Amino acid sequence: MPYPPVVHKILLVDDDDSVRAMMSATLEKKGFEVIAAANVTEALKLITVEPFDVLITDLHMPNPGDGFTVITSMRHLQPEALTLLVSGYPDVQSAMAAILLEADEILVKPFEAGKVAELLEDKLMARKPAERIEKERVAAILQRCSGGIVEDWLTRVNGSNELNHIHLSDMERTGHLPKLIEDLIVRLRKPPATNKDSEAAFSSAAVAHGELRYEQGYTPAMLVHDSRILQVTLFGTLQHNMSFLDFSLLLPDVMTIADEVDAQLTQSMESYMKVMQKSVAA
Repeated sequence: MPYPPVVHKILLVDDDDSVRAMMSATLEKKGFEVIAAANVTEALKLITVEPFDVLITDLHMPNPGDGFTVITSMRHLQPEALTLLVSGYPDVQSAMAAILLEADEILVKPFEAGKVAELLEDKLMARKPAERIEKERVAAILQRCSGGIVEDWLTRVNGSNELNHIHLSDMERTGHLPKLIEDLIVRLRKPPATNKDSEAAFSSAAVAHGELRYEQGYTPAMLVHDSRILQVTLFGTLQHNMSFLDFSLLLPDVMTIADEVDAQLTQSMESYMKVMQKSVAA
């Protein structure tokens, strides 16, 4: 007696009634079982009580981050489920997938529902049991990769026409960068309740960094560019370690990185200007 076909269960999350109805009808015709949710609250309740093989969720629902919230919950509670994120913005694939999302696939509207069914069948057929990977907080990843961050930053700076026309050794170029990264990691390790925007502490390394850059002949614009490359390098490090990231606190950590790097730049710029004013006065 032949075995009955395996019916894969899909959680479909979209606040648009017509989209839910159309997608549900198309996928059910293809043999999938579809349970639809109109909002994040419904979706989260379903994720906690029912097993799913697939999640399809719109990114842009009434509240910012709705799609991200649903995917994060599914990844934590049902890590082996296939996740598809739907967005109306063509640039979402490069902008969001880089760091914020663990989606297996990103669908950009408009798309054919029938093609989605084919995509699901292919991915479900090829799917292998997910390996359990120990998740890490952002601070732990940056700590583990701190040497590589400095090297990557140096490579980017050496490739910048705006910065590399000042001839410096690698040691002179990196200056106080390792200590600035260390200060950032210390702040990231603070309890989330106390780690608020603009709570950056005084950084002697940032002050010394500004003084050093003035002595080396940097302009204020170069100092800003120097800092921007650091932020790009930090986010690039997270992108390369996406499979290890604990996504539950990723957004607050990303905001902390941006705030801390900005605060360090402010302190560096202030010390730079003080040294410049003293030099002019003399």
